[in-house]
Amino acid sequence: MARVVVFGASGKIGQSVVNEAARRGHQVTAVARDEAKLAKLPRKAQSAAGDATSRDSVYSLADGADAVVVAIGGNDKKVWANAARTMIDALSKLGDSAPRLIHVGHGGTLEDGQGARVLDDPEFPNGLRKDAQGQAEALDALRAAKGVRWTVICPPPVNLAQGKRRDTYRTGTDQPVRDGRGNMALSADDLAVAICDEIEKAKHINQRYTVGY
Repeated sequence: MARVVVFGASGKIGQSVVNEAARRGHQVTAVARDEAKLAKLPRKAQSAAGDATSRDSVYSLADGADAVVVAIGGNDKKVWANAARTMIDALSKLGDSAPRLIHVGHGGTLEDGQGARVLDDPEFPNGLRKDAQGQAEALDALRAAKGVRWTVICPPPVNLAQGKRRDTYRTGTDQPVRDGRGNMALSADDLAVAICDEIEKAKHINQRYTVGY
């Protein structure tokens, strides 16, 4: 059993991670800035008010945990980089007992076949570009960090959270995972499965990777 803290637990991905981790028997703390939004939790999960961009909040909630999942959203594209820097600062102060950081990234930070970022493609949806740019800054901050065990897991650049749970996924490194027809997709529940598998198996320490069907 692992002690797992999930920031952004009131969002679709965060909720899925909380549910999956609790289903597997982990000790889960679901965190949101507004704790009132965490009313519907698995019976074994605990709720807490917290902010992934507050060093005091992260430090107090992460102390004693085995893994911290950052699955936050927001209208400010700086929020992901600010959260990454906050996590680096707070977790480094916990020393050898610091939990692993699992940051849910953005598929737009992945690369096409020529090594260019997906988010820089003129055909990439404009509505997703700001979030992808913010997540790219967070990835840069984590890659430059020292003394923190981090993992960035990226869903597909598009079609995330569509479809039902399949209990299956494939992994990739720098390029999006595509099916036999070239399509990209993954449900929020199967992304949560992949996140919990990474918590348990620790296959991608200090790496960015991606998942899809």
